[in-house]
Amino acid sequence: MAKSVAKISLNDPYSSEPYTYYPVVIVGAGESGIALGCQLKEQLGFDQFRIFDRQSQLGGTWHINRYPGIACDIPAPFYSFSFAPNYQWTTFHPPGEEILQYLTDVCEKYGIVDKIQLNTDVVEARWLEKEELWEVILQHMALSAGDLSAKNRQTKIREEGEASVFVSQERIKAKILASCVGGLVEPKSIPEVVPGFESFKGKVFHSARWDYNVDLSNKDVVVVGTGCSAAQFTPRLPNAPFNARSVTQVMRSPPWVVPRQKPPFGEEWWSKWSPKLLSNIPGLGWAVRLKVFLGTEADWELFGGEERHEKARKKLEAELLKHMKRTVPEKYHEILTPDYSVGCKRRIFDAIWFPGLNNPKIGLTTRPLTCVQPDSVILGPGRTYPDPNDSKSKAPTDEIRVSADVIILANGFDTTQWLSPLKVIGKHGKEIHDVWRERGGAQAYQGATMDGFPNMFVIFGPNTATGHSSVVLGIENMVMYSLHFMKRILSGEVSSYDVKEEVEREYTRDIQEKLNQTVFNSGGCTNWYQDRVTGWNSTAYPCDPPTVN
Repeated sequence: MAKSVAKISLNDPYSSEPYTYYPVVIVGAGESGIALGCQLKEQLGFDQFRIFDRQSQLGGTWHINRYPGIACDIPAPFYSFSFAPNYQWTTFHPPGEEILQYLTDVCEKYGIVDKIQLNTDVVEARWLEKEELWEVILQHMALSAGDLSAKNRQTKIREEGEASVFVSQERIKAKILASCVGGLVEPKSIPEVVPGFESFKGKVFHSARWDYNVDLSNKDVVVVGTGCSAAQFTPRLPNAPFNARSVTQVMRSPPWVVPRQKPPFGEEWWSKWSPKLLSNIPGLGWAVRLKVFLGTEADWELFGGEERHEKARKKLEAELLKHMKRTVPEKYHEILTPDYSVGCKRRIFDAIWFPGLNNPKIGLTTRPLTCVQPDSVILGPGRTYPDPNDSKSKAPTDEIRVSADVIILANGFDTTQWLSPLKVIGKHGKEIHDVWRERGGAQAYQGATMDGFPNMFVIFGPNTATGHSSVVLGIENMVMYSLHFMKRILSGEVSSYDVKEEVEREYTRDIQEKLNQTVFNSGGCTNWYQDRVTGWNSTAYPCDPPTVN
């Protein structure tokens, strides 16, 4: 490989602005960044790269999300990299702590720990057309300041000064820029339409930034949201070690809830025997992984727009409603019956939420949160589900006051703000978010490259989530696709790659047209895949392959 391109170097050391050159800069030390770093070494034998992450530890979402009961909802055999299979999971659905340890072990095995620079925020990347390099601005952060959300960092700066968050700034350059920023990064803030939060005497925090310093014992807790995270932690709150006095869960609309898949021969057998068997019987681990993969692929039938897909959805919906009615109290049957197609929103794979609703300390309501008071919340009048104008519905609409000592927001993430808050400036000084706004929404050719932004690769970028399979599989696919181009750049064979604008536009047009024929866009729900104002779906992949090559 050409030294000028493929070797880390210190440039202009005697100038007033010396800088370090890195052949490859990777933004994010979560699963995507780790996979790319490992495969740069494994596939290309290349170690001249640096991974920057603003958080205080590697692991991305598995580091920052630490709410009670956090676990993977994909079966364990399918939730590890194919190049680093893990047969030592202690459960069929491993907890977050175990997944974080696995990712740490992978980094150690592939020798990339020293390539990861934490507490460092990549705030801006600018393409230098004459040099054909990326100029990257780093902000070195105070310890753990990067674990705060962008909004909370700004609040901290206003209250305590910039030095409380940012310590120093550095300019570097890179031949290749790889964004491995995850989609579930920035938690949604306090709902602005709900007055009174500033008067609340108790604690308010988001489940994605769980505050274990808050004592929930003998406290009245209000949980806002019923997504995947809330389904995992809410049933645990009345029990030890949390021992909440009461839990009121506010639901906007019901999710489709699928019974979580059980391992062969049961949980106890799996935990005891699977590590030994999968590790010592040649091929068994891969066979089990293949079986889980094929099982998830069978769900592909749920997302299409043809009659056979509709029949598959109807069949599953009937089964799920039977399960719900067998499991939860009758008083919740109506508000837990969705009025949209299964697959339109992300499904919840559940083992404890539905059974937990039988706990008298847990209450579920679709009355809206309308006001926050110093020691309580006001729910109602009205309801968010079913339709308040439905005269046949028995779901309550009266206004009630609920005592509250702690409010936990489980209202999701800003998922349509791709790459945010990173500022990326490409050819002709165009910022990528401006380009996306001009074209209707976030997009990228093959979910990986954007015209006007040469030598930039996005791992698991726009329109790459399938809704039914393991994110690890998608990440590996994107990594291998990107390495095909990176190899030629790093060898000096090619100076830069840039997809043609007409090709990117045609690809995106094809993706959006196909999405309109899927349950993601036409299933009759409001989901986090789409922009609620424009309807643009920048998240989901429409399953059947695009026609554009």
